[in-house]
Amino acid sequence: MTEIYLDNAATTPMSAKVINVIAEEMKNDFGNASSTYELGRKARHVIDLARQEAARAINASENEIIFTSGGSESNNTAIFGTAHSRENIGKRIITTKIEHPSVLKPMQQLEKEGYDVIYLDVDADGRISLADLKNALTPQTILVSVMAVNNEVGTINPLAEIGAMVRQSNAYFHVDAVQGLGNINLDVAKMNIDLLSTSAHKINGPKFLGFLYEKNSIKLPPLVYGGEQETKRRAGTENVPGIAGFGEAINEIAAVDKNKLQANYQKLQKIILNKLDQAQIEYQVNGGTRKFDSHHVLNLHFANVNTTILQTNLDLAGFAVSGGSACTAGTLEPSHVLVACFGKNSPRISESIRISFGRYTTEEEVSAFARQLVKIVGKIQNK
Repeated sequence: MTEIYLDNAATTPMSAKVINVIAEEMKNDFGNASSTYELGRKARHVIDLARQEAARAINASENEIIFTSGGSESNNTAIFGTAHSRENIGKRIITTKIEHPSVLKPMQQLEKEGYDVIYLDVDADGRISLADLKNALTPQTILVSVMAVNNEVGTINPLAEIGAMVRQSNAYFHVDAVQGLGNINLDVAKMNIDLLSTSAHKINGPKFLGFLYEKNSIKLPPLVYGGEQETKRRAGTENVPGIAGFGEAINEIAAVDKNKLQANYQKLQKIILNKLDQAQIEYQVNGGTRKFDSHHVLNLHFANVNTTILQTNLDLAGFAVSGGSACTAGTLEPSHVLVACFGKNSPRISESIRISFGRYTTEEEVSAFARQLVKIVGKIQNK
């Protein structure tokens, strides 16, 4: 049985070119980039080229890019670095209730350290109120952390408007762009972004690699201490093959027109929704399918259809999707995103699945999935 993969918000398959680049680097450029002899210089050149690609993708300078182990490390570095280096200004931090755990858990730790963390509410579409943000900003606010695109419902936050507002305050503006890079256009200058986190495996690159954009005027303390790699901002011998692969992945996705990509994802969404409508299946879209949503994510609620049962049946039929709940260490926990959008007592919490597309997802795959989804949901709802 051939499995059809529709969980690209979780991770994406590496592109063939990325795999080839990594393999070649592992064979040919194995030197330590901190060494001064030729093999070391070759490795350093590889890193420099990837840094150029990363900077170009978000309209930054090369010396503002720090390679990390991924989105979680980038988020932790930005949050803890800002908090601990600016506590003389104040201890207020603003974020939202639907951030990734690699943002929310550092925030919870900072609360234990005496920081005042404000978690902004969101509406049913997963959007914050700009008025709420404005009201929460004070002279003591040192950081505002808002994700670019939500990983569960696809909501795109108005980064330019938020950046303009934060710029008038004492706070830094941090953006978790793990779901944003590759799916929407990002410009740190136009959006007044001070710190931005990314992850390679969300754009058909290697896992355990990402970068943190840190504006030139900002000098945060490192999260990892040791050697003087990444201009003393992130210790540890650089993963040269991985970074080369990341650079290739960025180069590939940068060449893709994001408007055309979103239009294609919207077409894939419509294949599923039209099939559900034709079969008169009862469903609701969690979040939205409008202009301010990234169409690579489609989160659906099916009344009276348990998430785990639906996901298991789809898995057995050869389709990989994500549940509306996350299973952690054997304990089923409700999605904090859906709870924030609809309330903890909403049936959507335990009756939703997330379907997410990637660059390699085909209409044939989605059509096959839609047929199977109708079959399974229809059977359960008509019992």
